[in-house]
Formats: sequence, C-alpha cells, structure tokens
Amino acid sequence: MEQSTGMLSLAEFGNWLDAYGAAWEAGDADAAVELFTDDAEYHETPFAAPMVGAKDIHRYWVEGAGEAQKDVKFSHEALAVAGNVGLARWHASFVRIRTGKHVELDGFLLAEFARAGKCSVFREWWHRRETIDE
Repeated sequence: MEQSTGMLSLAEFGNWLDAYGAAWEAGDADAAVELFTDDAEYHETPFAAPMVGAKDIHRYWVEGAGEAQKDVKFSHEALAVAGNVGLARWHASFVRIRTGKHVELDGFLLAEFARAGKCSVFREWWHRRETIDE
C-alpha cells in the first residue's frame, strides 16, 4: 500500500486491513510482517508489553495464526482516519487447533502508519468468546 501523500486515506486504510485479514486467514506470518515497519510496536492488549520489531511480530503470528488457529474468518470496518492514523472495528473467528474450541473476537484497532504505508504502531482492544462445538 503506497501512500500518495503524507495523509492516510480511508481507502488506503481499508486496503491495509484487507491485507491484514488475508494474512491472518492464511496463517501467513511472512505476509503479516510485510505490513509493518521493521521497528514496529505491536500492542495485542493495553496491559501487556508490546512486541517490537519484525522478529517478535513474526514469532507472534507463527505461534498464533500459523500454528494454533484454523478456519479463520476476518472482517473489518474502517471507521476513521486522521493524518497517518486509522481506527477500525474488526471481527474474527477461528478454531483453536489444540482444543477444538471455536473462538470469536470483536474489537477495535488503532494503527499509525509510516513510510510506504507500513504500520509503525499497532494497538488493539478486543473481547473473546469461546465455545466447544457439539
């Protein structure tokens, strides 16, 4: 996603979210890392220390989406952009490979963008519901 100006457009942000969702659905850690700057901060929750840099983000995606989840579905709504920051609501569902539990996530994310449309700071807030299919 190449930004034509220093400002992020809603369409550019929506395209980034599409790529983020595609990487998650495919369990593709390499594709996910390509969406972030080499020194990006990835805040999975507001209380945990962020993952910093491509290596940490890649490991997180391999261990999560790549090795622990299947049947991932992701949807989003880009809500707003201001300068280089985008805000979106998102929903995801998947099955935990180890336990067979069905997981639904509903959340918001805030993404700050740097050069070439790559995310430099990623923050998300979400709630989870888990069930066992019977």
